[in-house]
Amino acid sequence: MPESKPLVISAPEPRSLDLIFTSEKLAQLRDRYEIVETSAAQVAQLDDTMLAHARYILGQPPLSSRTLTQLSSLRAVLNVESNLLDNMPYDEVFRRGIHVLTTGAAFALPVAEIGLGFALDLLRGITPADTRFADVTEQWGGDGNAQAKLLTGADVGIIGFGDLGRALTRVLAGFRCNTQVHDPWIAPSILRDHQVMPATLETVLGQSDVVFVVAAVTTDNRGFLGAEAFAQMRKGAAFILLSRADVVDFDAMLDAVAAGHIVAATDVFPQEPLPADHRARTLPGLLRSAHRAGALDVAFKQMGDMVLEDMDLMDRNLPPMRCKRAERETAARMRSRPVDKN
Repeated sequence: MPESKPLVISAPEPRSLDLIFTSEKLAQLRDRYEIVETSAAQVAQLDDTMLAHARYILGQPPLSSRTLTQLSSLRAVLNVESNLLDNMPYDEVFRRGIHVLTTGAAFALPVAEIGLGFALDLLRGITPADTRFADVTEQWGGDGNAQAKLLTGADVGIIGFGDLGRALTRVLAGFRCNTQVHDPWIAPSILRDHQVMPATLETVLGQSDVVFVVAAVTTDNRGFLGAEAFAQMRKGAAFILLSRADVVDFDAMLDAVAAGHIVAATDVFPQEPLPADHRARTLPGLLRSAHRAGALDVAFKQMGDMVLEDMDLMDRNLPPMRCKRAERETAARMRSRPVDKN
């Protein structure tokens, strides 16, 4: 198959090229590369010659060992879903020198900002104070602040310290919080370099006014925050879930909120959309967001910029630097469920 331009297989589900590229950047993509658009399920069915000439895959479709053998020119899989998927033999991918890259960092700042909003809302009772006006039960002045707390100077705990955890520390910087972080995959000196203190999970849970959960789901931590974890938290503390619902025992979290032990906010749920009769919909003390924390157009378009920049570097036989590279030791341990809606 003669080619005048490098070939890119495009299967960015659930994204689309129009979503992740501005019109200008999409024109650049099409000008520099030959784009073959298909579905993730159909990638392995493409013509053998086409597979042999593909330099990049945009998306993370299922790839078997046989298909990898056919993809003899492949340099990188560019995941624009944000979660590394358990749908390829990573050991073989790495052995072949193929990069697996994710643009998930584009979501870090938008999610961190809404996390800050959740924290202020929970600590100051903003949403409950607003809804009281509807039934004329609002409490004026100090009467409405019986449970209110300042975020400034508060004890904050962060569970997980990837791109999102680091973005959180930046947006919290002006509040001069006492921040402790638990992440067993991060060296303590790196945490200190980010002006946070390494801590055990028990310390983060038991000594924080606000706990942010930003850990990815892995084979090691599914449901690791359960009833015992919530019981360790300070009474009245705020628990903010920003990563994936599978890292918590969701019913145990709701039980802790229902008992009045904690207040909580979540952008993610064990089933999305949430069933109409799910108790989380009406539970007092729970602030709800429909998995929308990172879904801003500016974040989607940043993904396209990251992809173009890294493809340009790799075209010049340089390592990719904008996207996050999957690591040989941890890629196959990721277990976040794929998103099915932008």
